[in-house]
Amino acid sequence: MHADLSRSTFRPERHYSAVVAQQGRVQLDADLNEQTAIQLHQARSLAADLIGPHGGPREAAGFRIEYVGGKHEIDTLLIHGGRYYVDGILCDADRPAAGVPVTDEESEEPAPQPPAHWTYWDQPDGFRDPEKPGDRLPSPAQTPFLVYLNVWERTVGAAEDPALREVALGAAMPDTAARVKVVWQVLALSLTQLEIEESDPSKEVVRAGFTRWAQRQSAPSARLAARSERPDHADEDPCLVKPDARYRGPENQLYRVEVHEGGEAKDATFKWSRENGSVVFPVDELDGTWVQLASLGHDDKLDLDVGDHVEFVDTAYASRLEPLPLLRVEELDLPGRRVRLSAEPDPGVGRLAHLNPYLRRWDHHGGPKRKGRSTDLRGGAIPVTEGEWLPLEDGVEVYFAKDGGYRTGDHWIVPARTATGGVEWPVDPARRPLLRGPAGIARHFAPLALIKGEGSAVDLRLAFGPLASSMPAADEATLAVEEQARREEQAAEDPSQGRSQTTAEAEAAVEGDN
Repeated sequence: MHADLSRSTFRPERHYSAVVAQQGRVQLDADLNEQTAIQLHQARSLAADLIGPHGGPREAAGFRIEYVGGKHEIDTLLIHGGRYYVDGILCDADRPAAGVPVTDEESEEPAPQPPAHWTYWDQPDGFRDPEKPGDRLPSPAQTPFLVYLNVWERTVGAAEDPALREVALGAAMPDTAARVKVVWQVLALSLTQLEIEESDPSKEVVRAGFTRWAQRQSAPSARLAARSERPDHADEDPCLVKPDARYRGPENQLYRVEVHEGGEAKDATFKWSRENGSVVFPVDELDGTWVQLASLGHDDKLDLDVGDHVEFVDTAYASRLEPLPLLRVEELDLPGRRVRLSAEPDPGVGRLAHLNPYLRRWDHHGGPKRKGRSTDLRGGAIPVTEGEWLPLEDGVEVYFAKDGGYRTGDHWIVPARTATGGVEWPVDPARRPLLRGPAGIARHFAPLALIKGEGSAVDLRLAFGPLASSMPAADEATLAVEEQARREEQAAEDPSQGRSQTTAEAEAAVEGDN
């Protein structure tokens, strides 16, 4: 997540069940965040174990899909409300009810209410663009096609959601806690992509094909290792850090290495930040290459300088996970809180105020240096080079394993500490850094419907019923049999049934006389 963190400590393989606070100790963000991660892991694992890979409550299952095409100007889907679980993650498709404004009853009519369902084009985190051919649904001639649910999580801070900021703290104060948001997107997929050749496949065939496709999509093949090595220029500043330190930075940092352009290694690029990508600047106005910001930062560590590379981002861009060229800061206008970028941002990003545009700073100024020469950037990002150690700064180096597949947004985080003069990264007994898959983004998928044409959608969702049920009324005959069996068992154990011997003999004599 893009947040100002000290580090991320949750590891499910350690089997911790709780974080225990101790009196008189320093409280760290990592401890609080690990407690949240433990609880989420437990709750989602339990839900996935009980429900399975995906499913919804039988009486309130969400994401029922209707295909609307033909007579309309552009095809769409109706996404009906309710709840659905994907790998234990709750996805809520209910559309929030519109508020009721105060009106002058004599002169104004009540505001029209939106429909109860979402559509393919207005789903809250889809941000599909009808002008982009790749966003349009397959045409009727391309039916049948599959509609599925893509689920992942991303961080939202005060730059993207100003309501998170407590205005009572004042504009000069930094923001407080960030949020993690569940992003669900209803998307389309052709049967060819599922490797299904049948023109009218059954539900079982479609689900099996989708499961194979989802496994390929959700299993990242990129792996990275990190280490700290004493750089050649270490002797130039021996007074700033320990002479034998391999990490030469003057402060503790949390480095974030993130894939920018995905694909194979020859096409992939990455970017890095020493602040976990958390340095952002809300945008007030865009005028060509000039960007007016709400603030230029709180100090010289969290500000912008000429030569910095930035992403021009908004809510839609962040949710679509599509890479755009990183831009370089060319000029600063401090009194006007303006910066001039190396090029005008993409026309589809940052023009709508309600999408809360902002700049995100990245800290690479050039590619890794080899033999005194820096690698050229591509689109403002660093080309991925596999099979060799790539220096970032101050002795921090990363290594991409060979034959990796890269996805935009996948990332690794590397804590660097001045106390140890190194980075925190797992190693083997020989102290060799271990290769690890990305810390995120974790992607989850579920099939929703097979569209065969307008009004013909085969539901592929799964449903579950409640575990609890009413207590059954006891059958009187059953109770009588149980009571008789109890009496007979008691009589076999104690023929007198608790009576005195004299009383039992007298009763037996009476029965004999009769």
